Amino acid sequence: MLQRLRDLFLAPALPRHRRDELQLAAAALLVEAAILDGVMKPGERRAILAALERRFALAHEEAVELLADAEGASAESTQLFEFTRVIGRNFSHEERIELVEMICEVIYADGELHAHEDSLLRRIGELIYLPDRERGAARLRVKRRLGLDS
Repeated sequence: MLQRLRDLFLAPALPRHRRDELQLAAAALLVEAAILDGVMKPGERRAILAALERRFALAHEEAVELLADAEGASAESTQLFEFTRVIGRNFSHEERIELVEMICEVIYADGELHAHEDSLLRRIGELIYLPDRERGAARLRVKRRLGLDS
């Protein structure tokens, strides 16, 4: 009985397959932001890995593996909806804001926001039910954190 209680309280919040699905969807959206111009630059790759390690408490090797899986999923996908649907259904409002901040970190890895990146950010925000005002505030927080607010 005591062991069952320990297992219950020490178990991850989501079953492993579910957690992996959420991580993959989030990582794939980060990849989409990075490859918008056709190639993932080293700074964007570093930003994605750092975000995945921080958000999902992954070891570096686990984040590298998740990124590789996300690159494959992104290459096979024809639309953002399959990823945003998973996020919209399973992430809390605060987690969706955090995801937008992660996307902004990738977008701003080169120090600037391009029109196509802004458009992608807007589409993702709409698909995960995050109002423009909150998406904009998240973007400004990232700019401040990265020292790009001047």
